[in-house]
Amino acid sequence: MLSPSLEDYLEEVYRLSLKEKDIRNKDIADTLNVSMPSVVKGLKKLKELNYIKYEPYEKIEVLEKGKRKGKFLVERNRILREFVDIIGSSCDEKAEAEAMEHYLCIDTIRSIEKLVSFFMKYPEIREKFNIYNISSILDEDDLEYR
Repeated sequence: MLSPSLEDYLEEVYRLSLKEKDIRNKDIADTLNVSMPSVVKGLKKLKELNYIKYEPYEKIEVLEKGKRKGKFLVERNRILREFVDIIGSSCDEKAEAEAMEHYLCIDTIRSIEKLVSFFMKYPEIREKFNIYNISSILDEDDLEYR
């Protein structure tokens, strides 16, 4: 099992592999807002775990295991972003998805995916939810914690 930071590195390497011929450490560092030494350490660990082929100053290649996991990580992020949008949260979708993605189990993510799919398939029900959501907004002070 990958740590949250290694998942982030692999997800970004996979995303970049879909767009660019050469994946550079600097691109990963810039996107994730981390240091170059952190990127190198993460890439070495992903190499040890057979997710990528990596040698300093050479092209990074995503191996089959990395492609499967990377695709899952990108899809998980998309599902969670769509979920945040569907429930009408006014937060930063990207940040919220990032906060959730490493801590929800796969069964919860699959349930969220089904809910997202349901609302996409039945826009009239999504609209009813949106109306309900707007009409039932409470102040934070009104919420009781039990």
